[in-house]
This record gives sequence, structure tokens and C-alpha cells, in this order.
Amino acid sequence: MKQINQKHTTDQKQKSNLMTEGNIWKQIILFSIPLILGNFLQQMYNTVDSIIVGNYVGSNALAAVGSSTSLIALLIGFSQGIAVGAGVVISQLLGAKSQKEAKTAIHTALALSALLGLALTIVGIFLSPQILKWMKTPDEVMVESISYLRIYFGGVIFNIIYNMAAGILNAAGNSKRPLLYLGIASVTNIVLDIILIVILNMGVEGAAIATDISQVVSCTLALLYLVRVNADYKVNLKEIKIHKNMATRIIKIGLPTGIQNMVISFSNVLVQSSVNVFGAKAMAGFGAYMKIDGFNILPVLSFSMAITTFAGQNYGAGNFDRIKKGMWTTLIMGFAYTVCTGVFLITFSSQVIGLFTKDSQVIQYGILAMKHFCPFYFLLSIMYGLAGTIRGVGKPIPPMLVLLTSMCLFRIVWIQFILPLFSDISGIFVLYPVSWTLGMSLMIIYTLKGNWLPKY
Repeated sequence: MKQINQKHTTDQKQKSNLMTEGNIWKQIILFSIPLILGNFLQQMYNTVDSIIVGNYVGSNALAAVGSSTSLIALLIGFSQGIAVGAGVVISQLLGAKSQKEAKTAIHTALALSALLGLALTIVGIFLSPQILKWMKTPDEVMVESISYLRIYFGGVIFNIIYNMAAGILNAAGNSKRPLLYLGIASVTNIVLDIILIVILNMGVEGAAIATDISQVVSCTLALLYLVRVNADYKVNLKEIKIHKNMATRIIKIGLPTGIQNMVISFSNVLVQSSVNVFGAKAMAGFGAYMKIDGFNILPVLSFSMAITTFAGQNYGAGNFDRIKKGMWTTLIMGFAYTVCTGVFLITFSSQVIGLFTKDSQVIQYGILAMKHFCPFYFLLSIMYGLAGTIRGVGKPIPPMLVLLTSMCLFRIVWIQFILPLFSDISGIFVLYPVSWTLGMSLMIIYTLKGNWLPKY
């Protein structure tokens, strides 16, 4: 009888994590809040890295850390896409009550993440110098950039495995655990930043080591929970292996997103290369603002992740009308958030950028970026909200094509043909809201005209 009651409790717990019934607003908000807070924490400790480096090491070091962001995103973009693919598959299987297949998907996903993490470690350590040279990184920044990236990629496998583990938890509707682990990792990172950079004077190397250790912590905690949890997404370490058919299914859905992430990141690398031409001060100002940029973008991506999981679970359960209602809920939430934060950041632009450095020239570059970006983040919220919905029902290619067209191809054309018409760095900053407008417009057209949801 005890065993029966225990099983009943587990089933009830699992049921409560699914979003296939109940109040849509409440479910998406409750699911999104841990994602948003988690991304805030992740962005917080990345930002603290830059603040401490900028104030205690110097503007060149700040430029080195800031300019590395686009390159890191480029190299880990594919693995993030596979994590999205795994999340879609797992959420659909859990929504359809296919527990056995869900377990197979979970163990396959973790095996894929370990292989991708190992490959990225090798690529990042050995190819970073060549890529930085191609990015036209100034000589005064080059040594610190190489050092930071090589140490960072020495521990990148823990980042990749954690992201997959967090994706599994999110797919199951358990977004609170990743929040907890990111909170612990954030505190770890900040404490280590103070010890390694401020006290021990280790410069950018200290920042990279602090990040690596914090990623080890979050990865370990997430895996320990998955191993111990009494739920359908429980992990058995001995069962972690690649099941060919399931890996093919995951990659089929995740590949478009992975390609999308890499190509968009490639376009951001091109943008960063264009910024680098203006020197270390411009790099530092732009890099400082891009840390602030994350506080706007990451919640938008959190809403997108939430609706992807919501749509996946409800698609598996056959609740097609509920998917559209969830989509509208996400769009409203994203719009409201981006408008509020945009107004706040523009109002306090000098104070916010001033947190990173006291160099007036660096601050001016950061403020200029902020003025071009902040009024238009609502465009991104609409684009990613629609893309997340469509991706959640198992249609990753249309969002991929839209995002590649607007965030990559258009940016490449702009850099080649439009940017030379500008005499200053504003030509780079204008590119962002223009490309967001294009992406939003294309995504709206597909949502209205495309055949992405069965008739109901």
C-alpha cells in the first residue's frame, strides 16, 4: 500500500509539472519566472565579471572580455540548438505520456551534450587565436583575449552539459531547479571574481577561472538532481548513451536551431569585427552595453523557451487551441517587459554604463549603443515569441529561415554595402533595430499564412 501511495504521489507531482490543462496565464508566468530569474543570475555574474575587470584591471581587459562574447556564442551555438531539439522532443513525449521514449530521449541528449562539449573544448583552445585575428582584434587586446578564451573553453564542457540538463528539467515543467543552481553558481562566480581579480590580481585569467568553476558547480548540482529525482525524467548514469533513432529525432529538430544560432552568432562576429576597427575604447563601450543588453534579451528568450515547452506539451496532448492562447499570452508578456526595461535603461543610461568604467569615451560609446537598441526591444519579443511557439510544435525550419534571413543574411549585406555609407559607429548600431523589424515582419507573415498547426 505504501508503494502504491508513493507512486500516486509521484504521478501527481509529474502531472502538476505539465501545462496541458489549467489557467494559461498562471502556468506560463509561473514557468517563466524561474527561467527569467535564472537568466538574470547568469547574466548577472557575467556582468559582474565585466564590472570587476573594467574597474580593477582596465579598459583593454574589459574590451577583451566583452569582445569574446560573440565568439563564445558562435562556438557553443550548435550545442544550444541541440538542447532546444532535445527539449522539444522530451516535452512532446511527456505530454503524450510516453515515459519510456522520454527516458531514451533524456539519456541520448546527455550523451550528445558530453560529445559536443568535448569537441568544443578542443576547438576553442586551439582555434581561438586564429579566429581573434580574423576578427581584427587590436594588438593591445589580443593577448588578454586569447588567454581569457583558452581558459574559458577549458571548462566549456560543463556549460554544455548543464544547459542540456536544464533543458531536460524545463521540458518536464520543472524550471525552479535550474534557477536554484544558477543562483548558487552566480554567488560562487562573484565570490571567486573578488578573490581572483581584486585580491589575487589575476586579471582576465581570474575572470575565466571563476566562470569555469561556477559552471562546474551548476553542472554537478543539476546532474545530481536528475540522478536522484523520483520522476519520469530520472537519469541513470549507466544508461547515458546515444540511441541512434532518438539521436536522429533530436538532431532533426535541433539542427535547424543549431545552424540558426551559429549563423546568427557568425553575423554578430562580423558586427564585432566592424566595432573592433574603431579601437579598444569602442570595443569596451560596446562590450559593456552588450552585458546590459542581456538583461533585455534573456527574459525575451525565457518567454520563448516557456512557450516552446508549453506548445510542445500541448501539441503532444492534442490541445491545439490552447497553443494559440499560450502564444498570445507570451506576446503580451514580452511586449510589456521590453517596453518597461527600454524606458528604464534610456532614462539611466549614463549611470548604468558608468558601472563598468570611469573612462568617459568608453561610457559615450555605451550610451550611443543603448539609445539605438533600447526603444526597439519589443520587436525582438514578438519575433522570438512567435518563433518559440512554432518551434514547440515541431516546426523548427520556418523560424530558422526567418532568423537567418533577418539576423544574418541581411546583416552581412548591410555590413558590406550600407555600413560604408556611415562615417561613424552609429551605422553598426542602426543595423540592429532594422534587422529586428525585418525578422518580426517575416515571423508575423508566416504565423498568419503558414500551415504550422493542425486544424481544430
